[in-house]
Amino acid sequence: MYGGIFQPTHLILILIVVLIIFGPGKLKGIGKSLGEGLHDFKKAVSSDDEKVEKIESKAETK
Repeated sequence: MYGGIFQPTHLILILIVVLIIFGPGKLKGIGKSLGEGLHDFKKAVSSDDEKVEKIESKAETK
């Protein structure tokens, strides 16, 4: 049913290993940093899209 490397049992095993290596406290900080990074990335991409739309609308009006 599930093919490839990302089978549910593999993901659970990876999560357990990461939890053992980093511990619950450090894992919380890593998750927070990762979330902030993704948020900043989405914000940067959306602002770039807005800039492109402004440039295109200026080009159409000329």
